[in-house]
Amino acid sequence: MEFSEHKNIFLQIGDWVYEQILDGRLQPGDKLPSVRELAVELEVNRNTAMRTYQVLEKQGVLENKRGIGFYVSDTAPKVILNRQKKEFFAEELPLLIQKVKLLKLTSEDLQELILTIQQNDYEN
Repeated sequence: MEFSEHKNIFLQIGDWVYEQILDGRLQPGDKLPSVRELAVELEVNRNTAMRTYQVLEKQGVLENKRGIGFYVSDTAPKVILNRQKKEFFAEELPLLIQKVKLLKLTSEDLQELILTIQQNDYEN
């Protein structure tokens, strides 16, 4: 995994865990690697790996079964989707709307784009 300088590493690892859960590679109830294993696998400090797990536990994405390890919570997919939707609406959508206005895109342009995306999704 390559890390960006523009975001804390523990948050980037959290995003990586989010992706694994949302695309089904990790399912509710699955055990995650130990803190040590994760740190070795991603070549990060153990404290960074632990901080990631603690943040994800606080968010309700992971459950810590003391002495056993961290597991994906039953509500993790829903929690992640809700968090990412809020983030999209607060951070990305305003930029997208600004770009739409700048490019003077019409509602017809956007509807056509949405139809194209839906057709591509249907074909795949």
